[in-house]
Amino acid sequence: MKKLFVGGLNFKTTEEALNEAFSKAGKVLSAIIIKDRMTQRSKGFGFVEMEDDAEADKAIEMYNNQELDGRRVVVNEARPMEKRF
Repeated sequence: MKKLFVGGLNFKTTEEALNEAFSKAGKVLSAIIIKDRMTQRSKGFGFVEMEDDAEADKAIEMYNNQELDGRRVVVNEARPMEKRF
């Protein structure tokens, strides 16, 4: 299992659309778009968990620096969140 970071998303992109796009590369376990707590509006990035590492690498190759819903997105392996103080 590998978790991918997807940045630069169109604010209108839905989790369903993200799931559908990445499922072309392999089995998607989850697709989550991060939203503002107050407005529930997309923050323009999200995470996709893929079942197979090779399929996740294929998704990075397919979508990194490519257009998705009219916006050029950045896709790479997610890193652990840094601690905030």
